[in-house]
Parts: sequence; C-alpha cells; structure tokens
Amino acid sequence: MSMPGKSNRVPDPVRTGARLENVRYEIRGALARRALELEAAGRKIAKLNIGNPSVFGFTVPDHVRQAIERNLVSSEAYCHQKGLVEAREAIVAQQHQHGIAQAHVDRIFIGNGVSELIDLALRSLLSDGDEVLLPSPDYPLWSAAVTLNGGKPVYYSCPAEREHTPDAAEIEALVTPHTRAIVLVNPNNPTGAIYPRELLEAIVQIADRHGLVLLSDEIYDEIVYDKAEFTPLAKIAGEVPCLTFDGLSKVQRACGYRVGWLSMTGAKAAIEPLEAALDLLASLRLCANVAGQYAIAPSLEGPQTIAQLVAPGGRLHDTRAAVIEACAQSRFLNLVAPKGAMYAFPSVRADRVPGFDDEAFALDLLESENVLIVPGRGFNCVPRNHFRITLLPLAPQMREVFARIERVLERMAAAQQRQVA
Repeated sequence: MSMPGKSNRVPDPVRTGARLENVRYEIRGALARRALELEAAGRKIAKLNIGNPSVFGFTVPDHVRQAIERNLVSSEAYCHQKGLVEAREAIVAQQHQHGIAQAHVDRIFIGNGVSELIDLALRSLLSDGDEVLLPSPDYPLWSAAVTLNGGKPVYYSCPAEREHTPDAAEIEALVTPHTRAIVLVNPNNPTGAIYPRELLEAIVQIADRHGLVLLSDEIYDEIVYDKAEFTPLAKIAGEVPCLTFDGLSKVQRACGYRVGWLSMTGAKAAIEPLEAALDLLASLRLCANVAGQYAIAPSLEGPQTIAQLVAPGGRLHDTRAAVIEACAQSRFLNLVAPKGAMYAFPSVRADRVPGFDDEAFALDLLESENVLIVPGRGFNCVPRNHFRITLLPLAPQMREVFARIERVLERMAAAQQRQVA
C-alpha cells in the first residue's frame, strides 16, 4: 500500500521566479561561499567584503544599547505601521537641524533596515517596464530591487576620472518617457565619493523638469573625512518629491538591530499618492522591529560617537590613510581617495596588468592569499579593473592585506609577460 505523498518519480526542480535571473548580490555571493569552505578547512580569511562593524570589534554606543534594554517590556506588541511616534519625532527634529524644513512626522516610515524600505519604496513607485536611473558603480541592492519590482535599471556612469561623480548632462540624456526616478547614493558605496552641492542642485532641476522622484540613500551621512562637506538632498529638493533613506547600521555601528527610516519631502499634493501606497505596504508587513526603534531617539539626540572615528587619529581615518598610502606605493593600483563612507574602490592599471579581470583576480586573491574582496562587477561597474574593500580592519591589518594584493598582482603581471615572450 502506497503512503500519501510517496512516489517513485523524482520531482522536477522547483521553478523559480523569472525576475531573479538578472539579480546579483556578489557581496554575499560565490566568493563568500568559497571563503566559508576555506574557513571550514582551517584557513583564516581576511573578510573585507562586507561593511559589518561588529565583526571588526566596533560596538554600539552604550547609551543606545541601554535604551533597548530599558524598553524590552514595551516592545512586545505591534506598533503603528510607520513606527513609534517618539522615534519619528526624533528623526524629524534631526532633519530640521540639518535644514530640511519640510520633514514631517507623518511622512516618516521606519523599517527593518534601509534595505526593506528601498524595496517598499520601489514597489510603491514602479509598474512593469518603468525605468530608474542608477549610478554605476551602484550598491547592488538598488539594481536588484528595481528589477524585482518590475522596473528596468538604467545606469549613469561615475568614473574614476571624475572622482566617481556623475555628469548631470549625461543623467538627463538618459531620461525617457518611461523614467520614474533618479537614485543617488551619497556618500557613496562603493566609491566613497561625496557629491558637491552644485551637482545635487543640477540633479534636482532634472527631476523637476521631467517629473521624476528623487531617491537618496544617505546611510553614511556622518561618515566623512578631512572636512569633506555632505549636503542632504532633501535640503535643496524643495517641492520636488524626494525620499531620503537613513538608519543606525553604519553611523551607530548597529547593523544587527535592523533599524532604518525613509523620509518623504516635496509638494504635499505630489507625494500624497506615494505616501498612501507606502502606508498600505507598511501595514501589510504590520510594523518594523519595535525594540530597535527605541534606539533611534538616543542615537540622534545623544553623543555622536562616529566623529572621533573619522577624525585624524580615529580608527576609520587611520585605516583609510593606510589604504591611500598602500595604493600610492603600489606598482599596479590607482585610488580616488574616499571622502566618505567606509569603503575604498581601487583600480588596477591596465598598462601594468593587461587583460586584468576583476573576478579572476578576486578568486586568486582568496585562494592564494586568504583575502576576500568584492570585484567591481558586483557593483554593476562597467570597467573590469576595480574592486571594493571595507575600511573596518585596523590599519596594520590593512597594510598586510595590501602586501598580499601586491603579491597577486606581481604574479599576474609576470605570468602575462611570460605569455607575451
């Protein structure tokens, strides 16, 4: 007698959604999986692929952690779909201090990290075939979220020759009747670029002329070096619809708390439909992690501990300096010094390593030198000569990493010379 659910037939593979075919996330992709295999075999891997501060010994400020501990009992019920009122009020107060006069508590949405809110925002905005202008290189979640919500990523270039900043005229030339939004990542991941105010003003004007929505990822807004000036996009966007994304994962080193927020600004009549759509989607997922929301007010109102890390003598500043020095001394590397965020995006000189391939290099570096990086292609970067590293390790460790990088590049260059000979 056969048992229910039993069959001699081997089931066919489960068919996955077609939209996944063009989605990549190499930060946690094949190289990261290979690194885990090497670790299981006893190898010690220097993991420079993810900006995860706690893994490198950074801690959440005590006053932020204690706020969650005090409020755990109050975190056992759902809250409003937009988030705790006191948390949203703290966000608005900070934005008003930064010159964003239009910020309002009713147009703040708190989510399980910025990642969730990016997905919700694009789901609210896009219909099949809509286009979104994205930077190249980009943070790959943006490309993935556009694709998964039926849109089409269209890239504007941010080359090293322009210090990884875009050209406003190039952005406008890409606008079509299908374009819905322009995405900015500022300070930029992966390049560390910070966009000058004049460029931001030009992009706002483009959005205004063509009726586009501005989406500004500003999660690294307080991680700036050597007196670089960061300008919030919403401060100058005025009546143009603008969605700003921020959170606790980087500035407060609280990645695991999964706390982010979205702030909507612009002409009220223009953004009301988008606000209603976001409210519906936020309601469907009930609410964001309540306990983590109690960390928002103390994070924004208390001591700003990131300042000492990015100032001269601070840990992030010192590691950044070590990377800049290592690239300057290298026979093979060029680097646009990062002005913000917690990454560097070096490039390999084509005249020294002709035919360089970023993915082959990253695999060789992992297998031979136990260093895990992300090839530039993982950030939708067209030139195949870049790679990204995080600035979170201590400066001495980073110097050792670049010594290993130099060894691999020396071997690659020597092998190519032998082939030519």
